[in-house]
Amino acid sequence: MVVTADQNLVRKHNTAIVLNVLRHRAPLSRAELAAYTGLNRSTVSSIVNGLVADHLVQETTLQSDRVGRPGMLLELNPNGGFAIGIEIGVDFISIIVADFVANVLWRDRVDTDPSDGEKTILDRAYDLTQTALEFGRSRGLTPLGVGLGLPGIVDLEHGQLMLAPNLGWKNTPLAEMWTQRFDLPVFVENDGNAAALGEYYFGAARGHNTFIYLSAGVGLGAGIVLDGKLYRGSQGYAAEIGHMTIDPKGELCGCGKRGCLETVTGPRAVVRSVHQALDRGRPSLLRSDRPASEVITFDMIVEASRQGDQVARQALIQAGRMLGLGVANLVNIFNPEMIVLGGILNIANDLLLPVIQETVLANALDISCQALQITASSHGTEACVIGAVALVLENIHSAPRF
Repeated sequence: MVVTADQNLVRKHNTAIVLNVLRHRAPLSRAELAAYTGLNRSTVSSIVNGLVADHLVQETTLQSDRVGRPGMLLELNPNGGFAIGIEIGVDFISIIVADFVANVLWRDRVDTDPSDGEKTILDRAYDLTQTALEFGRSRGLTPLGVGLGLPGIVDLEHGQLMLAPNLGWKNTPLAEMWTQRFDLPVFVENDGNAAALGEYYFGAARGHNTFIYLSAGVGLGAGIVLDGKLYRGSQGYAAEIGHMTIDPKGELCGCGKRGCLETVTGPRAVVRSVHQALDRGRPSLLRSDRPASEVITFDMIVEASRQGDQVARQALIQAGRMLGLGVANLVNIFNPEMIVLGGILNIANDLLLPVIQETVLANALDISCQALQITASSHGTEACVIGAVALVLENIHSAPRF
C-alpha cells in the first residue's frame, strides 16, 4: 500500500495528540488514551508502539485498579533524549541540559559583560553548548535540539535576533549560527516569551490558558499567553511591555526612548533610587561613604531592606508600585487569569508581591480582578532557560519525528 503525504500528516497530527495527552495526564493505559484522544484503539496502539520504539514513551506498571483486563500504563520516557536550553542575558549566560520530561540534569551559569562584544559572548555560549552536548551524550541520551532565549526582538521564522537594545546586538542570525556549528534543530525566542512557555508547561501557570509573565532584570521582559497560545502580534514583536512609555521626560532607556516602564521598575531603577537617597544624605546601612570600588547591588539592597533599612525598603516599594501600575493596565487590557512575576525581583517577592497586588487592586477595574491571581514564578531566574528547553520539547510534541 502506498502511504500518501496526507496519511503521514494525519499520523503526525494524531501522534502529537497522543504525546500531549500523555504530557498532561500520564500515566494512562492505551484504552484511556483512546478515550481521551477520541482516536480508535487500533490507531492509538499503532502510534504508541512507534513511540515506544522511538524511546519517547515507556510502559510502566500494570493498571490494577480498574475492572476488567488490566493494561500497561504509559508515560513519557525521560530517556527519550535531551534538550539544551540557553539564556543569553545582558550580563550572563545560563544553560541547562534537561531530559524529555524537563528534569534538569546539568546546569551552568557564567557572568558576561556586554562591552566584551557580540563575538566574545557568542564564543562563550558555543563553548557552553559543546560542554552541554558532551554531558548529555555521556548519559547515553540523544540530543533533541537547542532553545535560545534572548532579551530582544526575534524573527521567529528565521531564528534571527533583530534587536537587543540592552546587549547592543542587531540582525544576528542565531539559529543559522548554532545549526552550522552543532547540526541540531535550533529555536530562538524572546526571553519573556520563552519564560512564559516555561511557566506554562512546567511551572506556576500550568492549567492556566490566559496569563501574562513579567520578568525584571536589566530590562523588563514579558510573555503573553492567550487561550493557550503565545501572543506574538502581527510580526512576532508583541509583548514589549517594558517599553510602554510611563514618563516621556523620564530616564533614557536602552531602546533610545525615554521613560519606558523598565526604567522605573527593574533592579537598575532600585539601585538608582538608593544612590539618589544617599546623595541627599539619608541615613542607611548602604552608606554613601563606602569605598568607590564597592558597588551597591540589588541583592545588597534587598538584604538591607530585610534588616530594616528604610532607604532600601522605600526604593523597592517604589519599584513595586510602578510595576503594579503597569500590571494594572495589562489586567484592564487582557483580563488574564494570572500574572506571573519572575526574574531577579523574585528574591524580593516577600516585599514586592503585596505592594504589586495592592497597587493592581487600587488601579485596575474591580471586575477584571475578581478571579485574578498574582504569583511568583516557579523557576525564578531560570524561567527563561527552562522555557528554552520547552521550545525544543514543544517542537517534538507538536511535530514528532516519525
